[in-house]
Amino acid sequence: MSDLLIPLLHAARAGGPKLPDRAGEGLSRERVFAVQEALAATLGPVGGFKVACPPDAPIIIAPIYASDIHSSPATLTLPDDEEVGVELEYAFRVIAPLPDRDAPDFAARLRSCVELLPVFELVRSRLEDPKGASGLLKMLDNQLNGAVVFGAPIRDWQDIDVTQATATLTIGDEVHLSGAARVPGGDAFATLHKLALAIGDHCGGLQPGQLVITGSLNGLPWVRPGLVARGGIAGLGAVEMTLQAGSE
Repeated sequence: MSDLLIPLLHAARAGGPKLPDRAGEGLSRERVFAVQEALAATLGPVGGFKVACPPDAPIIIAPIYASDIHSSPATLTLPDDEEVGVELEYAFRVIAPLPDRDAPDFAARLRSCVELLPVFELVRSRLEDPKGASGLLKMLDNQLNGAVVFGAPIRDWQDIDVTQATATLTIGDEVHLSGAARVPGGDAFATLHKLALAIGDHCGGLQPGQLVITGSLNGLPWVRPGLVARGGIAGLGAVEMTLQAGSE
């Protein structure tokens, strides 16, 4: 695929100039997905997907590269002047091929195809203004995904109510979450369900072994490296990552 955005994003990921806001002019969902596909072909394999279902807007889908997925506890090395975001989330890992999307009991069968995990998403940007960028420009940049750190999975998760969460999050000495947390979209499994119906063969489709992250329980605090993030979701487990300053 010939698209000037592809080398620009490659360069930004390698430490080159970040994409300015004008890169988002004239963007369409079709072009965004085509660029995601092209980048995944060289930066992949794809290890999962980031998904969000904003009200009254199309579903947001972004691939997560397998090289950016780590088990907890993990140490991630970042430039000492880079500002990054930390999100505690419900995630699902696919453990069996997905059922036929036309099956009348698709949702019930999908539940048995996944296990549940707590994860941190590290939010990083290849954009000049990640906080003010348009929705399509953020999705072009894989929805600002930088890394995922996952905790221990629970395979028999059906008794865990993923429409709510009681969770904790500390980053360094600061407490960002302690107690009840809002689940994005109101139901983490419903978010997965919508992705499974919508994704088709985009970036290879949703495959066994891949993770799906479903949105932040704690908003989006921005921090600089030199901190340890520790989080936990009641009934599920803990996750930890160290953000270390240095050269990548």
